[in-house]
Amino acid sequence: MRFKRVLVTGSSRGIGRAIAQRLAQTGWSVAIHYTSSEAEAHQTEKLLGSACAGIYQADLSNPKKAPLLFEAALADGPIQAIVNNAGVYMPLDFLHSGDAAFSANFHKTFAVNFESPLALIRASAKHFETQEGGKILNVASRVGFRGEGGAALYAASKAALINMTRSLAVELAPKNIQLFGIAPGWVDTAMARAGMEERYEQIKESIPLGRMASPKDCAATAAFLLSEDAAYLSGVVIDINGASYFH
Repeated sequence: MRFKRVLVTGSSRGIGRAIAQRLAQTGWSVAIHYTSSEAEAHQTEKLLGSACAGIYQADLSNPKKAPLLFEAALADGPIQAIVNNAGVYMPLDFLHSGDAAFSANFHKTFAVNFESPLALIRASAKHFETQEGGKILNVASRVGFRGEGGAALYAASKAALINMTRSLAVELAPKNIQLFGIAPGWVDTAMARAGMEERYEQIKESIPLGRMASPKDCAATAAFLLSEDAAYLSGVVIDINGASYFH
């Protein structure tokens, strides 16, 4: 099967935009998703040029919107792959945050990072079952394996995504539906830099390769997993962390 059209969530900026660009360069038509910034989505569209296969808005903090997003993209043409990239990172003091703040953090974190990807996986897999198969790539995180103080809910949501990827890779393999994940460590994006300026040099020193990952590093691995070169892989979650963590 030759894969052609892919839906990439959260592709208006950062890692999602880099994945969209790299997939476009390797022959995919890319459907762009954004949550709130239409302007940034159009910037991605300009970068993709003729490889852009539509722009779609959905607030994935409401998991009920996820299957509607897939249906909207599918209405404009066949889809052979999806990339669940959209996510939120909201640090939280586990003991001392108020109950209302804790509850809000829990529900949004799991809605965006796990429930909506799960809904998209379910919707897309039902579609892929009717064709020759399909590919599903989930963007997880290093902390889904190792945890992180001050971000327990985020780490838990990514751990859930990782193990869903593995479980469904086994269950859906007979239908030629492959699932993959990438687990980035520190990634040098504008959004990340805004929250770690004081720790930037310290973070780099903790990484044996001497630098943070770039969005392009993540995109290169994603493109490989969605290529025919990975035809015999499924259920793998590849670390992108510069040798800073093993498990």
